[in-house]
Amino acid sequence: MIAATDLIDPGYSVLLALLLFIAASVWLGTLAQKAMEKKEFLTGFFLGNRGLGAWALALTATVQSGGTFMGFPALAYSHGWIVLLWIGSYMIVPLMGFAVVGKRLAQLSRMTDSFTVPDLLRERFGDARIGLVSSIMIITFMSFTMFAQFKAGATIMKHAWPGSGVLALSEDYEPAAAPTQAAPPTAEGAEGDAAVESQAVAKPASKPIDKKYYIGLVVFTVTVVGYTLIGGFLASVWTDLFQSVMMVIGVMILVCLAVPMAGGLEQATKTAIVNTSPEIAFGPGHSTDGRQFLTPGLALSMFFIWVFAGMVSPASMVRVMAAESTEVMRKSIALLSFYNCLIYIPLVMTCIAARTMLPNLDKPDEVIPRMSMLVTDGLPLGSFLSGLILAAPFGAIMASVSCFILVISSGLVQDIYVRFINPIATEAQVRRATNLSMLAVGAIAIIANIDPPKYLQALVIVSGSGGGASFLAPILMACYWRRTSAAGMLSGMLVGFLLYFGLFSAGWIQNWASAAGDNSLAKLALSILGPDPKIGLPGLFRPYYVWGIDPIVWSIFASAVTGIVVSLMTTPPSAERVSRFFDVQPTKASTETIAAPATGSV
Repeated sequence: MIAATDLIDPGYSVLLALLLFIAASVWLGTLAQKAMEKKEFLTGFFLGNRGLGAWALALTATVQSGGTFMGFPALAYSHGWIVLLWIGSYMIVPLMGFAVVGKRLAQLSRMTDSFTVPDLLRERFGDARIGLVSSIMIITFMSFTMFAQFKAGATIMKHAWPGSGVLALSEDYEPAAAPTQAAPPTAEGAEGDAAVESQAVAKPASKPIDKKYYIGLVVFTVTVVGYTLIGGFLASVWTDLFQSVMMVIGVMILVCLAVPMAGGLEQATKTAIVNTSPEIAFGPGHSTDGRQFLTPGLALSMFFIWVFAGMVSPASMVRVMAAESTEVMRKSIALLSFYNCLIYIPLVMTCIAARTMLPNLDKPDEVIPRMSMLVTDGLPLGSFLSGLILAAPFGAIMASVSCFILVISSGLVQDIYVRFINPIATEAQVRRATNLSMLAVGAIAIIANIDPPKYLQALVIVSGSGGGASFLAPILMACYWRRTSAAGMLSGMLVGFLLYFGLFSAGWIQNWASAAGDNSLAKLALSILGPDPKIGLPGLFRPYYVWGIDPIVWSIFASAVTGIVVSLMTTPPSAERVSRFFDVQPTKASTETIAAPATGSV
């Protein structure tokens, strides 16, 4: 049996698994290209000919990103069973996303013949400003998220090399700091020499070139951009489906081996309590720094974050717009809810078992890699099984990035190039613009990650939840309220994002001031904002919690109120335009796959 403290080298197993993932993705891309060519380029490339079935719509690894195997298990290992409440509302995201928003978006998409969200909103209100603003916001939000995923993919490929000595497949991993060149020692009492020597402050040695990281970055970029460029939307969907199946197989193997080795869930929980504290089995969760991980206010906030922000994720909205029919969405609700349960609940069970087998991990993000090697040690093909499990984050990241590239590229081509630069572009010109935009996105991603910003993850958090704060209320208003005006849509989007960003900025200032010590500016900030409430996750980039509730709740509320008030105070859309989207159209009702609602608002 491998000792828990041993630094395990997976050898070539992880690298082999990654190469298999890459080969399968490229192969699926070529198959998708043949299927895509059956219809018109734009609809085929960006929406897969609107033909997604239930399994393809539901089992998409875009929902399960790299954080599923990196950050989430670290939280479960650190804080215990309470993490199930933290993620619990994610199980009903399909019900909200497909039933509440998805069906209506699919209706509007077919009515307007749109294949991007900004294009749909532009047609819904007949206002180019809405399309331009929403397109810029979506491209900006998704770019920050995508760049961080490129970094994570490159880091995982770097760690996969035999002999890397790294188990934490984390996008936040940094190599050990380079040694410094210290100033020469000075003789005690030699004041003149000491003054000169004080100028020679210790200087860090030049940072060595991390060849493995850069090779991984190039290979990851070429692979994802390549198969997406070949097969478009269907390549992204089919690789998502493949990655999702591999992920659930890996998770089920892991939990079925880990829990019995820990003596069962009851014994594992009792041992975890002994090794930590009773809070690891209860709320607000185990903590070593005095912070409360999940208070009632934050539990309510997580419901809003997962359910409501997930409903209007740009990647998710594009998927539902490509659904084949309403019946497909109904089946997908059950499939995806069940799939989420098969991923997240076993991961928490595995991490509780890890508290018995690996009780004192210094780096919680190593828990899944270490457990996968620990429980497969001695099994036939055990090294290869652990390699597949460790490769799961790479597959999830590939799937996520592929979808992000498509959404960004579709915004650049349809919402900017075709709409404003070349409205009469031919199919060949659009195809060429699409290829160039995707290549440009890949090139920019490489440039951005040559020396990635230290706090890129903070931008990812703002851009991810900021999208939900910006779009939830306006999208629901556009789908279901006849009186919604173009001005109401714009104001709702902008107020939601600005308030969210403002509260996050206030939190950053509060956290800086709490750590600054005896500083007049810091004291002034704390006198206005108050002290750190000691709730939520640690770190500098935490939001400002008003009454213990996450900023996304207040931002969604402010966005909805602003959108409603401004809509009532401004000119409504024309009766003809409203009737087109809310009343039955006799000439189309019998031909639409997803029919419009009867009359009036829903």
